[in-house]
Amino acid sequence: MSATTAPVPTPVVVQPPKVETPFRRMASEFCESKTAVVGLVIFAIIVLIAVFAPLITPQNPYDLAQLDIMDGRMEPGTVGGAGFTYWLGTDDQGRDMLSGIMYGLRISLLVGAGSAIIACAFGASLGLLAAYAGKRTDTVIMRLVDLQLSFPSILAALMILAFLGKGVFNVVLALVIVEWAYYARTVRGTALVERRREYIEAAQCLALPTHRVIFRHLLPNCLPPLIVVGTMQIARAIALEATLSFLGLGVPITEPSLGLLISNGYEYMLSGKYWISFYPGIALLVTIVSINLVGDQLRDVLNPRLKK
Repeated sequence: MSATTAPVPTPVVVQPPKVETPFRRMASEFCESKTAVVGLVIFAIIVLIAVFAPLITPQNPYDLAQLDIMDGRMEPGTVGGAGFTYWLGTDDQGRDMLSGIMYGLRISLLVGAGSAIIACAFGASLGLLAAYAGKRTDTVIMRLVDLQLSFPSILAALMILAFLGKGVFNVVLALVIVEWAYYARTVRGTALVERRREYIEAAQCLALPTHRVIFRHLLPNCLPPLIVVGTMQIARAIALEATLSFLGLGVPITEPSLGLLISNGYEYMLSGKYWISFYPGIALLVTIVSINLVGDQLRDVLNPRLKK
């Protein structure tokens, strides 16, 4: 008789558990909303267009050597004297509207993002200081916040620009002045809750410097609401800048924005030259809506209690 051989057991390979990082979890939750993903893609395309505008535009709309007054107010799809097609038409000076919109996006995004970043840094610092210092410092800062928020933003910006004059820097400065209070109030509310946590008390017991406690321990836990407010304020700043430029107190004509392009075609609307204002208005609308879609989903991701 032959001895039976025992079957060789198959080795079991144990897969290590997948560790889900907070960033991966947030990205997964963000992608659950198709509208937010579409908004993010559209906004990314808009940013790329604005960055590479000098390379992809068929014409520099603010180079006088490339303009022909005879091509003024041409309808969309018309072939101009330069030999290329004006797909979105031209304005009264013969500028290609497609090129003008691409260049206008650069100024609008620069003013919106620049003012939001500066206002966020200034307002968040004051909000952290008010929450951490307390008592008189908190009272003084919050009374300034209440005073700032009591004025309509557009009215305050108009008054500031009427004093400072036109210019990209002046517009950014005006928007910072009218926006910082939103960041200060948001950060203060969050910091007041975090200030009572054990890790802040432990840092204070270790006699750590005040600036280290505020910016290394307190600030990181105030970032989620700050990111949401910052995203929304970028869209709001772009809309405010467009309003100011439309009213003639924003950027100068040599540095166009979407609001200025809309203003240039306003007087021709009744004569049927709709495209001079219509297409820049569509570009402004798409930009603001895409940012708001991203901000809405970020709010739900960073604060799960708001999810439906």
